[in-house]
Amino acid sequence: MSLACRLFGWARRRAENLLSLLLVVMFVAFLLQIVTRYVLNAPLSWTAELSTLAWLWGVLWGAALVLRDEEEIRFDVVYGALGDGARRVCDAVTGLAVVAVFGWSLPAMFDYVTFMKVERSAYLGIRFDILYSVWLVFAVAMIVRHAAIAWRAVVGRRA
Repeated sequence: MSLACRLFGWARRRAENLLSLLLVVMFVAFLLQIVTRYVLNAPLSWTAELSTLAWLWGVLWGAALVLRDEEEIRFDVVYGALGDGARRVCDAVTGLAVVAVFGWSLPAMFDYVTFMKVERSAYLGIRFDILYSVWLVFAVAMIVRHAAIAWRAVVGRRA
């Protein structure tokens, strides 16, 4: 196995580790919220914010760096009925469409995320540019992933 493959595998496992940590944080904050609200009758506001932020990061981080192409949910009734050549055309067209849309919108996304440095979350006080930065990771990962899908379709290799 090449060094690049080993490094990619290592980075993928670390992305999975971070996703697992986000799920644990969300779960613990949720339990803490339940206990303080219904058992101690002293609700904590920051636990709801932390749960929401962990969920947001978990969904986008997982979709960007952990989820494999074959694990994505797709409506493939029509796609499954197509022949190999037509599937390759569909893969190339949809891959290039995703690359075009995310590529076109990436500068505006970057501007918005960097602009949000002036705002902070209500309870934890985390700057919004840091909180929203996961959207940029997601967008770049979608561009790279779908460019690779389109390239494999054009050259005739399946994932």
